[in-house]
Amino acid sequence: MADIAALKSNTERRMEGALDVLHKEFGGLRTGRASVSLLDPVQVHAYGQAMPLNQVGSISVPESRMLSVQVWDKGMVKSVEKAIIDSGLGLNPAVDGQMVRIPIPPLNQERRVELVKVAGKYSEDARISVRNVRRHSMDELKRAQKDNEISEDEHHKYSDDVQKITDDFVSKIDKIYSSKEVEIMQV
Repeated sequence: MADIAALKSNTERRMEGALDVLHKEFGGLRTGRASVSLLDPVQVHAYGQAMPLNQVGSISVPESRMLSVQVWDKGMVKSVEKAIIDSGLGLNPAVDGQMVRIPIPPLNQERRVELVKVAGKYSEDARISVRNVRRHSMDELKRAQKDNEISEDEHHKYSDDVQKITDDFVSKIDKIYSSKEVEIMQV
């Protein structure tokens, strides 16, 4: 019986992981509002290797449509500026001493629709991950029944529990997607 509790706990933990990934992916979507996570994909060539931007400077959001990077090493300012320009994010940084200011331009309607489609793809990937976790848990329950560790009635009860957990997580994903869609489409 404790094995079943562990199975349910593991199922929830793994589904929670799919939600965490979705939150990170949504954080990287540009919605016209400044967000520190927008610069997560930026890699700066520093000290002979590629490094994440947050390892060469402090990133902050001084205004709703502005990001700033306080570069720690004065010699890295040009590299940071070049990395942001080359990142493909469509951002044009302005250098001010060791500070790099990045205005976030407003999105046009066509780009907003594109971003909603990308958000939909991320949501579907999360749903698929949740379903894969469910399938794995159901396989474990079938194996436990086959090995006579649980009865057929227990199998049905625990299967219903796993399905309920799955439905809850899919519902959470749908809510997160809906709020992100609203955020993207706001003018």
